[in-house]
Amino acid sequence: MSKKPVIGISQGDINGIGYEVIIKTLSDPRMLEMCTPVVYGSPKVAAYHRKALNMEAFNFNTVRQLRDADIHKANIINCTDDNVRVELGKITDFGGQASCSSLNAVVHDLKSGLLDALVTAPICKDNIRSDKFKFSGHTEFLAEQFRTDNYLMLMVSELLKIGVVTTHLPLERVPKAITKDIVGAKIATLADSLEQDFAIRKPRIAVLGLNPHAGEGGLLGTEEKNSIAPAIAAANERGILTFGPFPADGFFGSGDYAHYDGVLAMYHDQGMLPFKLLAFEDGVNYTAGLPIIRTSPAHGTAFDIAGEGKASPDSFRAAMYLAIDVAKNREIHREIHRNPLRKYEVNPNQVDESIDLTAVDDNYEL
Repeated sequence: MSKKPVIGISQGDINGIGYEVIIKTLSDPRMLEMCTPVVYGSPKVAAYHRKALNMEAFNFNTVRQLRDADIHKANIINCTDDNVRVELGKITDFGGQASCSSLNAVVHDLKSGLLDALVTAPICKDNIRSDKFKFSGHTEFLAEQFRTDNYLMLMVSELLKIGVVTTHLPLERVPKAITKDIVGAKIATLADSLEQDFAIRKPRIAVLGLNPHAGEGGLLGTEEKNSIAPAIAAANERGILTFGPFPADGFFGSGDYAHYDGVLAMYHDQGMLPFKLLAFEDGVNYTAGLPIIRTSPAHGTAFDIAGEGKASPDSFRAAMYLAIDVAKNREIHREIHRNPLRKYEVNPNQVDESIDLTAVDDNYEL
């Protein structure tokens, strides 16, 4: 990019490990060479965590608004009630309110085009739900904010990229949600993201089945035959290299996932379980299909170790790196498609009739 990307960071739950992994990540001066980070949170909460972690040598640059951010420093914008109270490891109403206010503030600047990407620290789904936040997670919230149905929760690591057709949906409701149209839309979103966001040309996509042994030809379930296989066939007709449906256990047990650029699972745990076994430390949660860029660490709030200095920043650091990389890839993609060759129409009244189009040498070969 022509300039360092500006990365907005939502603070997540103030009683979890969000600030710990943020501070540990931004303490590395190399991060400030690659981007301008801006945390949407609370200087008071940040100071509390710095003291608890014995990291008081690190300082945020407090600014009132984004335009005041220093491109050479880690910045923080206060968007939390001044009467904030940190209770490490506890699920509190105020923790949920602080998470929500941070998200609303950073989304405002995203919509205004002032940020190049968003990295979200973990929230607690138990305390953030309210009249102001009726969503099951970041993914659904951002999809509603940016008015898109064609989104995909995509888990990303060096080993694999795996998306899920259904996200935070009770298991009993999953089979009805597996339709040809929905699976087909998720395949298309995954393919578009792999090309635009990850710079993979003609990506190979593997699709998992829903039932044991991918339905065993209809013996163990019909979703593969009626919905998943037809969606795969339709995707191939559109030029998307799509394969499957594969039985999930054998697919991961044999290492077949390494032969594909992306994998599409049918439900949350089918995708999350193998991903976290293979890439828990440095895995990243990416929301594909949005007009904005959003990444997040693959872990949660980890209340049980909050304030103890034990949290690894690897996943959050990887989320920052991915946000920077996708911002650059999207700019390159826009540049490539920005100036297509102009189309010219021939005016028959202006054709030079002096040219004898029939006088062609029969011996000339193309």
